[in-house]
Amino acid sequence: MQTLSRTERLLRLFTEIRPGEGGTAVMMFANVFLILLAYYFIKPLREGWIAVSDIQGLTKMEVKAYSSFAQSILLLFVVGWYARLADRWDRVKLFTRATLFCISNMVIFWFLQPHFFFDRLPLSGIIYYLWVGMFGVFVVAQFWTFCADVYTDERGKRMLPFIAIGATSGAAAGSWIVDMLVASGAVPTEALLLIATLPLFVSIALVRKVEQREDDHGRTTSAPVPDKDDSEASIWSGAKLVLVSKFLLLAALVTLFTNWVNTNGENLLFRVIQETLAIQAGAEGITDERTLQEFVRDGTTGFYGNFYFWVNIVALLLQAFVASRLLKYGGFAAILLILPVIALFSYTLMALLPVLAVVKMMKIAENATDYSLNNTSRHVLWLPVSSAMKFRGKPAIDTLYVRLGDGLAAITVLVGVHLLVLTTAQFFAFNVFLVLCWLAAGVLLVKEHRRATLNMENHKA
Repeated sequence: MQTLSRTERLLRLFTEIRPGEGGTAVMMFANVFLILLAYYFIKPLREGWIAVSDIQGLTKMEVKAYSSFAQSILLLFVVGWYARLADRWDRVKLFTRATLFCISNMVIFWFLQPHFFFDRLPLSGIIYYLWVGMFGVFVVAQFWTFCADVYTDERGKRMLPFIAIGATSGAAAGSWIVDMLVASGAVPTEALLLIATLPLFVSIALVRKVEQREDDHGRTTSAPVPDKDDSEASIWSGAKLVLVSKFLLLAALVTLFTNWVNTNGENLLFRVIQETLAIQAGAEGITDERTLQEFVRDGTTGFYGNFYFWVNIVALLLQAFVASRLLKYGGFAAILLILPVIALFSYTLMALLPVLAVVKMMKIAENATDYSLNNTSRHVLWLPVSSAMKFRGKPAIDTLYVRLGDGLAAITVLVGVHLLVLTTAQFFAFNVFLVLCWLAAGVLLVKEHRRATLNMENHKA
């Protein structure tokens, strides 16, 4: 009879683990740590670059919001392309080639950054903003698809909360490092993209090692080829799958409302930051255009590095000490519905007190819960469905419907700013209404998840 290794005994502090599971769990933990470490070098730079990508006649908040909408359109094509690659390649080849593709893009964007090799290329910040969404498909989302396919439903419920600690700790480490590097000036902002490529190379090696280890233990096989009747992938393949399944439709609606609400809040926070930086630049007497652009870019990048640091520290604590226990004792319903409940309180308070200190604190609470407890629920959601559905439906929902939420947030800005002339408090009040819709969809999804779990258990029996 196997006994727990020293590493596995240590892991029992965070989750229930059985003999022989520790090696894969540690490698998956390290892998997602490195991926999120790289992502949080990329993400604050996105905010800084878009902040200096001015378009005449539009506010900075509108540029950011409309770029998110353009990103949702682009991802219609990206998700379809990714589905075709998933049909053609096994999961390790897919992960390796997609990650190498993103690494090559990062080197290109390193050359294109403003006031580096070039003074400032038109629309380069917007193009980079669009690309960061594609990175989420090719690297971040595909890791979780790989993870959900490696683990069975029973193993996944025990191991995914622990692996998600790696994601939140990697995000916290990445945002902290960016904050320190930008604040100290030890490394120029331009170098962040090159540094971010290093953990991605290690990530590729870890995926290959996990695949080899799981094959040796006879626990899993590479992703199966879909049936011939479902083998044709197109731009709308993920959307079509959602429309014929109540489970996937509700998952898509919950994802859409989650991101619509969150992105509305992010857009309003971004506007306040830009207004604050403009006041600071005026107080410091910065009038030269290039100096002002660098001040805004570095100030925005530094702010978001610090903001994401606190978000991810809180998320790490929630993931390490709350997620697995909440899932174990409260079940899937508790871990799925806790974020909209917190969002309902947060946006009600922000509607009543729309000041920067309150908005920042509430956004930290909302984002930290999203990145930890809600992140765990998103991955546990897929455990009782087939591999074919995971590799088709999950990437579509994790990307397309997330970005459709961004698109609806852009429409919210357009209508709210130009037609209704909403105040900040009124924008937050509209978010309260959206949260109520989100809660209703979440309750229905819990019921469908229970039904899918029972079907899977009956099939095994």
